[in-house]
Amino acid sequence: MSTPPPLSSTGFLRWAWRQLTSMKTALVLLFLLALASVPGSVLPQRGIDPIKVREWIADAPTWGPILDRFGFFDVYSSPWFSAVYLLLFLSLVGCVIPRVGVHYRAMRSTPPPAPRFLDRFAGTRELPLQGTPAEALDAARTALRSAHWRVVSGPVDQPTWVSAERGYLRETGNLVFHVSLLLVLVSIAFGGLFGWKGNVIVRQGASFSNTLTQYDAWGGGRFASAQSLPPFSFTLDEFTVDFERGVAQRGAPRAFEADVTYRASPEAPAQRAVIAVNEPLAVDGAKVFLVGHGYAPVVRITDRQGTVVFDDAVPFLPQDGNFTSTGVVKVPDASPQIGLQALFLPTAALDQTLGPHSTFPAPDDPALFMSAWKGDLGLDAGEPQSVYRLVTDKMTKIGLGQLRPGQTWTLPDGSGTVTLAGYTRWASFQIAQDPGKEIALLAVAIAIMGLTLSLFIRRRRVWVKITDRDGVTVVQLAGILRTSTVDDEDIGALADDLDLLERSLAAAGVVPEPASPEEES
Repeated sequence: MSTPPPLSSTGFLRWAWRQLTSMKTALVLLFLLALASVPGSVLPQRGIDPIKVREWIADAPTWGPILDRFGFFDVYSSPWFSAVYLLLFLSLVGCVIPRVGVHYRAMRSTPPPAPRFLDRFAGTRELPLQGTPAEALDAARTALRSAHWRVVSGPVDQPTWVSAERGYLRETGNLVFHVSLLLVLVSIAFGGLFGWKGNVIVRQGASFSNTLTQYDAWGGGRFASAQSLPPFSFTLDEFTVDFERGVAQRGAPRAFEADVTYRASPEAPAQRAVIAVNEPLAVDGAKVFLVGHGYAPVVRITDRQGTVVFDDAVPFLPQDGNFTSTGVVKVPDASPQIGLQALFLPTAALDQTLGPHSTFPAPDDPALFMSAWKGDLGLDAGEPQSVYRLVTDKMTKIGLGQLRPGQTWTLPDGSGTVTLAGYTRWASFQIAQDPGKEIALLAVAIAIMGLTLSLFIRRRRVWVKITDRDGVTVVQLAGILRTSTVDDEDIGALADDLDLLERSLAAAGVVPEPASPEEES
């Protein structure tokens, strides 16, 4: 068997382009894009909840760093996801754009002439001619044009047939759908290049200014910069939460909302707003979404001399639906340094099986359970540390303590005291600016319209031909569907077209009246 000659560089590129722009490749890439999106739905993402990402990596010290290295916590900005995305975009461009030109030329062309033998088509009808051929053809042209068919007659010198076609909007809708998908991809890319988003935790009574240093996590596109951030700010005045207290769905959140005071710029007047679920605050093109909330116990710590070395509200992270929350307090100013690993329980309970835990998410009976450590916190080593994790490698455990609001615990070794002064709430906000979302919304609406056209419009052709049958002049009616698959509904629609045409010819008096269903039975 002889081997084909090797391809030149140009020939190889042409072959590769044809493979990439085939519809089969586009479907494979679409499947791969859907598959590549799965980790973004299963694993926490930095752009949405960086706190959960840090927790996930800390809880999985083996797999966490590996997945992080390969971008599984930033799926939609990872190189492998971008590669599939760009290949799909190129494949769709190569599939759709040539078809637009072909469809445009098809729409400008005339319907093809009638075949020589119409009786080969299923459902062909032969009706005796009662008038002249010219009258029959003229009546057929009038009826078809009034029904918005594209009509052509021939031959010019002595017309014997009429050809008509309709349903071009089916292919138009199909192309509009695919072009809209391209527009969606373009809008997503535009938003990814020029948009940005960040996450921040704000305690009740605290303020936030839209500057890069205020964010817990921030990410922007290649052409987004910190200097272009809108200069707005807001203060979390009050955070309101309501939980279900009935037997059914006890503890389920019924409402949570943030009352804020914001300024669009430092010089702008202060305005009040309420941020709730699916009700973001829109300021200067950016939107502030409420994505989470929790408790921040107010902890006051003194050293052995009675000097206050720490007095602040510390955000704790909820671990379950009842807001059993974990947190860490680090006191580098104490001598020796002090660290607390703690549980804050809104409604505290203690048993031998579960240990300290919360039985309801509302603060009905709050308590703080903690273990105290002293030694080197490791903050001077130059390595970054999570504020939600205490490194105890160079520390010694002092003891365990339990506090209710207003109570004070004296550390067993006399290193100082710990007081639970109270608690406040915090809210987690995602702030984002996506300049491509309006384009994407418009493209999706157009895509739905195009898909509707391609699903409900049928492309078909019909012919009317004058011919002799055993010395008798008859009118032949025939039609064909221009679709890849044909079902009973399509066949019925074509039969309805022929029925309408037959009735129009009968109304013009050129063929007999069609038999009624009662007469046929």
